[in-house]
Amino acid sequence: MTMLQSKGIRAPRSVALTLAALTIGGLSLAVVGPAHAGIPVDLIASSATSQGAVGTIKGRLVWGGPEAPAPKVLVAKGQAQKDSGVCASQADLLDHELVVDPKTKGVRYAFVYLVRPKGSNPDAVKALVANHPAVEIDQKNCEFLPYVTALHREQSILFKSSDPVNHNVHVSPFTNEGFNLILPPNGQLTKKLVAERRVIPLGCDIHPWMKGWIMVFDHPFFAVTEPDGSFEIKGVPAGEQNLVVWQAAVGYANEGLGRGMPVPVEAGRSADVGDLKLDPARVKAP
Repeated sequence: MTMLQSKGIRAPRSVALTLAALTIGGLSLAVVGPAHAGIPVDLIASSATSQGAVGTIKGRLVWGGPEAPAPKVLVAKGQAQKDSGVCASQADLLDHELVVDPKTKGVRYAFVYLVRPKGSNPDAVKALVANHPAVEIDQKNCEFLPYVTALHREQSILFKSSDPVNHNVHVSPFTNEGFNLILPPNGQLTKKLVAERRVIPLGCDIHPWMKGWIMVFDHPFFAVTEPDGSFEIKGVPAGEQNLVVWQAAVGYANEGLGRGMPVPVEAGRSADVGDLKLDPARVKAP
């Protein structure tokens, strides 16, 4: 896969300024204090970001085999051992761990995000939280919907149940305190979680086939792959970023694993990483 390599001068961690003002990307920064005082590069990058020095990362996660795998049935219609009048009463319950579109070979339900992003975008965080102060995870027809949920730490999670039977919300995080709480019919539960670097498992002990995944970030540079495997992360600070793709059936699906794959981002442009192939040989045995 060929990517455009951005060219430029790498700045040190701090820059000793001798001018009264410095202009970067059209943004004027006034120097306050002695001429030898250093301004951290992170501050400069953050200020430049607010002026539009951002780009987009996009691509697709696709199945690397010749044929898309068939959906796996977790509970056949009418065969649920618990609450059969609700669970799988109308249709088979399918496993969402590996969902591949047979037409496009796109892989759905993967987390795509930047690891230790260089720079920030406070405006993107504000817009995200203002537009979606809470994300919802429903328990409907004895499934978690959506199967994967990505959110910023400033957003809340609203767990709800659209089913007329009891469920429970069993969350097993690493940094956050875990919880396992009953959710009665048509009940609701709101939680706030801190950011974690790893995915958080979600389950229902009453209906053990019910699974899901949550990721909580301290930045807005994340996405979940669409049914055709596509993803797009907007407002990314310009520079070389490291992109991670995590998918439940294989774990890290990108080069560099948890360290991420390098992606050069140019201001005002879109960095297309193309089709990232999910290796069938790495799919975990059931």
